[in-house]
Amino acid sequence: MSRTLDAQALRRRVASLLVVRASGHAGDRQRRYPRWELANAELKRLLESGVGGVILLGGSSVELRQRCLQLQNWAKGPLLLCADVEEGVGQRFEGATWLVPPMALARLHANDPERAEALAEQFGRCTGRQARHCGLNWVLAPIVDVNNNPANPVINVRAWGDDPDTVTRLTLAFQKGVEQENVLACAKHFPGHGDTAEDSHLQLPVIPHTRERLEQLELAPFRASIAAGIDSVMTAHLQIPSLDPDRPATLSKAVLNDLLRDQLGFQGLVVTDALVMEAIRAHHSAGDAALLAFEAGADLILMPEDADAAITAICDGLRSGRIPRERLDASVERRQRALAKVAEASECETGALELERQDERALSEALLQLTCERQGPQLHPLGAAQGINLIRIDGVLACPQLPATAPGLKQPEQAGFRALITHPGALSIWETNHPDAPLALDRLGAGPVLLQLFLRGNPFRAGREQQEPWEAALGQLQAAERLAGLVVYGSPYAWESLRARLAPSIPAAYSPGQMPEAQALVLSGLISNQGAEAAEPDGPGEGFTD
Repeated sequence: MSRTLDAQALRRRVASLLVVRASGHAGDRQRRYPRWELANAELKRLLESGVGGVILLGGSSVELRQRCLQLQNWAKGPLLLCADVEEGVGQRFEGATWLVPPMALARLHANDPERAEALAEQFGRCTGRQARHCGLNWVLAPIVDVNNNPANPVINVRAWGDDPDTVTRLTLAFQKGVEQENVLACAKHFPGHGDTAEDSHLQLPVIPHTRERLEQLELAPFRASIAAGIDSVMTAHLQIPSLDPDRPATLSKAVLNDLLRDQLGFQGLVVTDALVMEAIRAHHSAGDAALLAFEAGADLILMPEDADAAITAICDGLRSGRIPRERLDASVERRQRALAKVAEASECETGALELERQDERALSEALLQLTCERQGPQLHPLGAAQGINLIRIDGVLACPQLPATAPGLKQPEQAGFRALITHPGALSIWETNHPDAPLALDRLGAGPVLLQLFLRGNPFRAGREQQEPWEAALGQLQAAERLAGLVVYGSPYAWESLRARLAPSIPAAYSPGQMPEAQALVLSGLISNQGAEAAEPDGPGEGFTD
């Protein structure tokens, strides 16, 4: 009997170190990603058996608050409740504040560093405060990767810059803001995911750099974050032969223990990136991946493909002596310290909350205003004529950037441009055999073209947007005297490349944000005599996890 009790107690202690995925919606049928988001019966069983953390996505901020209370009621002890909210809580949960991508502040930092750092701290406070009010106690941000590779398909605008000094200064300010709200922060993705051309959601990237180069660039922001007391660090699914020729960073003792713990002196929680990502899943079973990550030095196992198999594998490793029991005790203690740190979070009075909401709206508007760019003249309405509002977006299903009331649709319509939406899953607008004239203009129809491009690195896209020949398309439209204007939402790299190819007479604008508020601001400045109101976001942000 005692052996059974010991086995059960061991499983509960190991289970406390797992973080599983759930929808922010209450009902199973509302799950956006049922492949990864557990059904309620399974989720309740795991929490009752001791699983100690949940990562959430989807639903409104009000739903999230109720969902967090429900999850905590199912659990036998306090939970770590987290979300990938790198662009504010509204990026993932409708009704909260959706802020511009962090890269936007890097561009501002180049001209006004003091203001940019102050805004980054407010960014962190807004994110931490809203996370806490919604029931979360752990923000999976900031990204401290240095995005020095413009072709990076997955980090890109999520990073706080493309040089280590800017990234360090802005992420430290964000970290300070989050921690002032009594919420845990997380520096990711160690030891640096910024210089990759592959998406680790789909494959295992290889980083060929020497240790000396890593010290100079990738590791510098992590060192600063650790010195400033960051609560947690998330691993990267990367192969870095100069650190470990055999295993990816997430599964490498040389990276997680020798480098992160011993050399950088990090004493907080080490959490894996999601183990269901193909960089790990394609090479390891659920149990082996969890065991190897824990053995390497990870404290928390994020999104194992099979939670029960992960728990069993780690328990077997502990019972066999492969992993010392002291290793388990240390991880459990780190988790308990983190929970104790956020246990005393205080709720604000209703009046104070309303003042905070006003401050958060003002922050969102200020960030949009400060980071919007425009060149050329204004675009004049067409009157009785008809033009084409050609919108390129990643997809139209569950697309919070482009609800039916989006200014990107409505304001051009008022100016005489009918919407035509293209995305990678739609009928192609490209001519494959004409590289200098790639647009199939006969498929677009007649009339001037207002081109709106929603371009940014996103997980699972494999950088498809970078393979689309928009530079040549701009030249083609200008040669045919059909380009009425250009708007780029998201990537500053795409904006800089495309704006350089525009004639001075072409109206053009850029916003790092893709949300409806960004569209309203950009188009009201671009199109003359337009007074369309900004639409409210119509859904949660797109995303899987980081």
